Amino acid sequence: MKVTILCVGKIKEKYLIDAIGEYEKRLKPYVKFEILRIQDEKAPETLSDAENDQIKSKEGKKILAKLNERDFVVALCIDGQQLSSNRFSEFVSMQMISGIHNLVFVIGGSLGLSTEVTARSNFKLSFSKMTFPHQLMQLILIEQIYRSFKIIRHEPYHK
Repeated sequence: MKVTILCVGKIKEKYLIDAIGEYEKRLKPYVKFEILRIQDEKAPETLSDAENDQIKSKEGKKILAKLNERDFVVALCIDGQQLSSNRFSEFVSMQMISGIHNLVFVIGGSLGLSTEVTARSNFKLSFSKMTFPHQLMQLILIEQIYRSFKIIRHEPYHK
């Protein structure tokens, strides 16, 4: 199985780049892994609802263009299901057992995901009812993916 994080926007902060890079290295023995980033759309601070939807739709089209019809897509959204780390590891394990070739986690831009992307998703996941910066969410997600493989293999790390 391959695990992909598909996200909108690039990371500028060196500390986040370094931390994500560290977890990418740690994941190599467990799974084929990649992060794909697409260009975010420029969004001024004051947007109407229609402009907001228009930007999310443009980003959504870019996301959908990167997806294969056989991908199992997990959309990260605030109204998704919340899982404990143990339950998340069971979820990842179940995808491996069921023969999923590519498990794709999608993180939207600062405005979130378009309805087209959430409609395409096979599962909606929420890490919290709180809002996190999408750059920081990449780090949180990759750490949880790494933790899930440690749990699956009964290796020390998870406490």
